[in-house]
Amino acid sequence: MKQEKITKFIKSEDAEKKWYIVDAKDQVLGRLAAKVASIIRGKHKPVYTPNMDTGDFVIVINADKIKVTGKREQLKTYFRHSLYPGGAKITSFSDLLAKKPEYVIEHAVKGMLPKNRLGRKLAKKLKVYAGEEHPHKAQKPEVISL
Repeated sequence: MKQEKITKFIKSEDAEKKWYIVDAKDQVLGRLAAKVASIIRGKHKPVYTPNMDTGDFVIVINADKIKVTGKREQLKTYFRHSLYPGGAKITSFSDLLAKKPEYVIEHAVKGMLPKNRLGRKLAKKLKVYAGEEHPHKAQKPEVISL
């Protein structure tokens, strides 16, 4: 009897979604962001489907203690524009880390997600906090080391 090769697709609602907590203390920004994006996307699961949300939620704590390698602390910049003439705003990494440490990790992870409506939906599964405390204790997140 011939066995058929069937690819099984899972619905987004049927995927089991867990909560993970990651400590960003002394982690390298890009390496941490790549691993977190992979977990949010669901690539670590056997039911991974590229066009479905099968990933897990990730809580990142200690965002203010993230590291970058080499001279990036002085050289890395973040650019935004107000869409008015002369409205360019450039912020250095060290200034942004002092003011909004959560944004640094959110920006890095968002850049590694798809640039479409699925990516915008997946970006909401990332929760970043500057300190140790987070309001997601009710979800019973599992601690993972990356």
